[in-house]
Amino acid sequence: MSNSKVSIIIPAYNEEENIYPVNEALEEEFAGLSYSYEVIFVDDCSQDDTLQTIRTLANTYPNVKYVSFTRNFGKESALLAGLQHAKGEAVIIMDADMQHPPSLIPKLLEGYQEGYQQVVARRDRNGEAKSRSFLSSLYYKVINKVVQVELKDGEGDFRLLGRQAIEAILELSEGNRFSKGLFSWIGFEKKTVYFENVERQNGVSHWSFKQLLNYGVEGILSFNQRPLRVVLYCGLISLLLGLIYIFSMFLMIILQGVDEPGYFTVISSILFLGGVQLVSLGVIGEYVGRIYSETKNRPHYLVKESNTEREEK
Repeated sequence: MSNSKVSIIIPAYNEEENIYPVNEALEEEFAGLSYSYEVIFVDDCSQDDTLQTIRTLANTYPNVKYVSFTRNFGKESALLAGLQHAKGEAVIIMDADMQHPPSLIPKLLEGYQEGYQQVVARRDRNGEAKSRSFLSSLYYKVINKVVQVELKDGEGDFRLLGRQAIEAILELSEGNRFSKGLFSWIGFEKKTVYFENVERQNGVSHWSFKQLLNYGVEGILSFNQRPLRVVLYCGLISLLLGLIYIFSMFLMIILQGVDEPGYFTVISSILFLGGVQLVSLGVIGEYVGRIYSETKNRPHYLVKESNTEREEK
């Protein structure tokens, strides 16, 4: 792949302080490599001067490209836009906050030269808050027991994809996207490169607890129909317990007569069954909502401004 082009995809939301540093770091890395490269910044309708900073950078560096959305469509849409606009034989996906060290790029390219279509960077969790580390570890343990793909703790979007892997990802057109699952679902032999956790240098994380929770739920539902099966089992168990209770009470009435109205029992039963029904409806509603969203077939994003053309697949 020597002398071929590599596309670097960088989603950006309110990252004006990091645009120049990440571009400088990429320049330093590729200065010692025999590859041409382009950098594709995908601005997810930032509220600060991220877009203006990228524009200024693009006017200075011809290899800097950008795509700017009309509104905030989310990181998943930004990743898809980057892949659709990438012209390289391979792409490297990384964050703008420098927590994905550009110094790892030579190792990613080395893996691609060895024939791997996916070279994944996997970080440790040293220096991360214990509560967040614990919740992340717990999440991956749970999700790998229920989803139909394998997800590994520490593996994120930071990875290299060869052209075959890129084309495979672009074939997947669902609206509710969960890239970690999609990267695992397409298969291909992959190589893992390990690196130490890096703290954000500038700015603050824009992922709130609510967003992380929603992202986690998306991961569980996108590659899994088991919650529907769990709902069925809960319904059957509730029905069985209800029948046992009714039969027991019927025998007691025959043998002992009616003692008390049984207020506590009635209320407990109503609350329990009502809770099961609401949870069941909620799970079913999530799936129905996704079906409804898919049937609309809306575009994943809308472009307000760009200095590159989308690749037609």
